[in-house]
Amino acid sequence: GRAADKLFSLSGLFAVRKPKGPTSAAVLNLLKERLLAEAGVQTKGNKRNQVLKIGHGGTLDSAATGVLVVGIGKGTKMLGTMLAGSKKYTAIGMLGKATDTLDATGKVTEEKPYDQVTKGDLENVLQKFTGDIMQVPPLYSALKKDGERLSTLMKRGEAVKAKPARPVRVYSLSLQQFQPPLFTLDVECGGGFYVRSLVNDIGKELSTCASVQELTRTKQGPFTLEEHALHEDKWTIDEIAQSLEHCTALLLGEPARKKLKTEHPGETAVICE
Repeated sequence: GRAADKLFSLSGLFAVRKPKGPTSAAVLNLLKERLLAEAGVQTKGNKRNQVLKIGHGGTLDSAATGVLVVGIGKGTKMLGTMLAGSKKYTAIGMLGKATDTLDATGKVTEEKPYDQVTKGDLENVLQKFTGDIMQVPPLYSALKKDGERLSTLMKRGEAVKAKPARPVRVYSLSLQQFQPPLFTLDVECGGGFYVRSLVNDIGKELSTCASVQELTRTKQGPFTLEEHALHEDKWTIDEIAQSLEHCTALLLGEPARKKLKTEHPGETAVICE
């Protein structure tokens, strides 16, 4: 039908608003199911030769919300540039409590006093984490060992060694709010960066510990949460077609960010057909 023809003709990049809870892959699967159902395409026993090619350009933690860039059709080939590009986050951290996942979903592994930490201390420490820095990725992450995610291995109770520290880039980092034990950060970073590791490292630098309570990706490449990320009620063929038109112009005006020389193996755009 016409809806199916329109769906299979869609090509390019757009953004959706990922809710808190599901994995990025689960959001992608839900989006795909919605579009195929609207087009009247049977997913089982489908005789059509065409498949719906769709993918996302960079995993967001299950507990995180915000911009998830999606490629459809030939747009899936453009997702690699999204992985390497700039991203912006707003993170709420909590002083005095560390967890195994480095966020609120994990088990508490350490508690330390934080009364001595002032707003000035926190602002001074942030300077150490701006620019080109070295960072150890979290054990609970989408990075892979022998083809399996580290987070999957950890949940199975297998012994997992931390990945070595690697170069990452922080374009800007600022303190937005400080109400002990909570503090709010705005961070703009390059590919391969983990906000959970940043907050954990800030806690150590302040002679206490810290973990992420809330994390929102507010921008990825030229896509912002307020302007471009489609809410779940707008995951329709027509809405996505309009968004693709708008985003094509957006991408043409996007300034190229220089990549770090060191690429980060294990981080790939997720494509499903």
